[in-house]
Amino acid sequence: MVLGVIIIFNLFFFFFFFFFFLFFFSPLQAITSTGTKKGELFLADITTQLKNKNITTDIKVDTNSNVCTTITVDEPAPGVKGIFSFIVPDQKSGKVELQYFHEHAGINTSLGLTATPVVNFSGVAGNHTVIFGTDVSFDTATGDFAKYNAGVSFTTSDLIASLTLNDKGDSLTASYFHTVSPLTNTAVGAELIHRFSSNENTLTIGTQHSLDPLTTLKARVNNYGKASALIQHQWRPKSLVTISGEIDTRALEKSAKIGLAVALKP
Repeated sequence: MVLGVIIIFNLFFFFFFFFFFLFFFSPLQAITSTGTKKGELFLADITTQLKNKNITTDIKVDTNSNVCTTITVDEPAPGVKGIFSFIVPDQKSGKVELQYFHEHAGINTSLGLTATPVVNFSGVAGNHTVIFGTDVSFDTATGDFAKYNAGVSFTTSDLIASLTLNDKGDSLTASYFHTVSPLTNTAVGAELIHRFSSNENTLTIGTQHSLDPLTTLKARVNNYGKASALIQHQWRPKSLVTISGEIDTRALEKSAKIGLAVALKP
């Protein structure tokens, strides 16, 4: 009985909030309502989108009386997008995001609206051949970087090479992929990962080759002696059958791993 009263009260709150806001402040674009019942628990939400010139407001209200609002301002200046989001009554959920897109660059920054916010920055710049990128997150509460990654890639018609710094500068990864024969989809690749904290190196070398337009073979081995291979066949459009295996060449007494996967897409 009490649960039913709470649900009715919440639904009344939803409709009151939405219709008051929609009819008095902004033209209505669409309203969507969903509901799910799990045992005695009833979960529902109402979402809507409002548009006024270059400003779009998305609102979602759920049965816990949480009002999730996202306001997007498209191109207040060329290439710029601003996003403001918050959840009522969560006072720490507010966030401001600023995006800038250019033909050869893209920048995304976000800032939490709290006394000690987390500041995020990511950016990429380059052309069809060389691309530089970085992803940084700084926690003002601790005064430390929550993450910082950076990378550069070089791409041609038959080669892709990249160098990335991950895990707060602890991991350096260099990778290389070269197409030997486009007709048979034959390619070779290699990846080297170095961890500065443990002075550990992991080298993986791999190759692939298409037996026919529908069947592909792939194999790889690393410096720890683990070798794996698979054969993949597309028996109908977008539907694949894959048989794979892995063996530890340094421990041949252990059983090999064999796998079968089927992917079906309409």
